[in-house]
Amino acid sequence: MNSDLDLDLYDQLGHLIRRAQQISVSMFRETMHMDITPTQYAVLRMLQEAPGIDQLTLAGLVALDKSTTADMAVRLEAKGWIQREVLPRGRRRLVLTAEGEAVLTSMAPSIYELRDKMLAKLSPAENIEFSRLLKKFVHLHNDQSRAPLKVA
Repeated sequence: MNSDLDLDLYDQLGHLIRRAQQISVSMFRETMHMDITPTQYAVLRMLQEAPGIDQLTLAGLVALDKSTTADMAVRLEAKGWIQREVLPRGRRRLVLTAEGEAVLTSMAPSIYELRDKMLAKLSPAENIEFSRLLKKFVHLHNDQSRAPLKVA
């Protein structure tokens, strides 16, 4: 079958980014040894950095849509890792519980281990360049996301 598209699938950026995401999630789960997703980790870390923010603000700071953030907050509260408080106009304030803080503390060594594993096959210069270019790509295309990052 002939195609006007001469670019090999394995050279297409979208495919490579999707594969990188698959690999990243797999390595996260393998390294963490606990029932937590990378997105749940991001939510917990943001609540650690900005205690008591409301759910809508949290969604913007971790680049999630409102419904995903709400569903995740319910799950994290059921695990005992966060507490949700109802604010005026139906908004919800979110805070880490002591158990949530303990989970993050216990994960810290594994987070460093994960970073090292992910970059281990690159040279130190490649590590820096890969991280720089990935951050630049994400920043430059943030507005194309279904849930753009909203940093105040």
